[in-house]
Amino acid sequence: MTKNFRQKTIKEIISKNEINNQDVLLNILLEKGFVLTQATLSRDIKDLKIIKAPTAKGVYIYQLSDKISALQEDMTSISSYGFVSIEFSGQLAVIKTRPGYAMSIAAEIDQKATATILGTVAGDDTILIIPREGITRETIKSSLATFIPIK
Repeated sequence: MTKNFRQKTIKEIISKNEINNQDVLLNILLEKGFVLTQATLSRDIKDLKIIKAPTAKGVYIYQLSDKISALQEDMTSISSYGFVSIEFSGQLAVIKTRPGYAMSIAAEIDQKATATILGTVAGDDTILIIPREGITRETIKSSLATFIPIK
């Protein structure tokens, strides 16, 4: 079974089921005959830009980022509601979010701030931002402020 087939299957599972954690998704894939580790699944989730976002019921589930993009057109921005604060340590930045919003905000940063941000690592309510070489704190803030309410 190829990586493309596995990732296609992951997208189908996410689209048809309310999956709220990687263990559940991993077990479904194992039951379907895939052989993979948690680390491989994490990489697939990042490659596919799958994020955890709240449903109308207030439950956080994995969703395809294109579904969130459509949602964002209806809302001002998921970042506007989920963002709490930003702090720096050296050249790295840490964003605090409301619980469950970090993955969706990180995906938005990865899509919209590619000129200044090399990448992000997201947990449940924390995002580590890795800026590109030579980018200042003020440039990072300015770049993010175009879609996140940074003061």
